[in-house]
Amino acid sequence: MNLLSQIIIGFIAILHLYILWLEMFAWTTRAKKVFKTIPTDMFEKTKVMAANQGLYNGFLAAGLIWSLLIEDTSWSKNVALFFLGCVIVAGIYGAITASKRIFFVQSIPALSGLLSIFLS
Repeated sequence: MNLLSQIIIGFIAILHLYILWLEMFAWTTRAKKVFKTIPTDMFEKTKVMAANQGLYNGFLAAGLIWSLLIEDTSWSKNVALFFLGCVIVAGIYGAITASKRIFFVQSIPALSGLLSIFLS
C-alpha cells in the first residue's frame, strides 16, 4: 500500500478511536459539546447505548490499524478495503438515520482511502 493510503487509513483509525473515547468514556461530559443536536437530558439516558456504539467504532479502528501492520501487501490491501467498506456503510447508514453530517465525517474520508488504494 502506498504512503498516502496508509496516512488516510491512519487518520480514519484515529478518528474512530476518538469516537470510541467520546461514546464510551466521555458521553456525559465532552460528547455534549460534540453532538449538539442531542438534547442534554438524553446523554445520561443513552449512556449504555453510546458505549455500545463506541465499542463498534473501536472494532473499526482495530481493523484499520491491523491492515497497516500486515506485511503482505495483498492481504494488507484486502483487510483495509474490508474495513474501509464497513466505515463507508456505517457512515451512509448514519447519514440516513441520524445526521447527514455523519456521511461527511466518516464516509468521505473512507471513500478517499478506498480511492487511494485503487489508484496505487
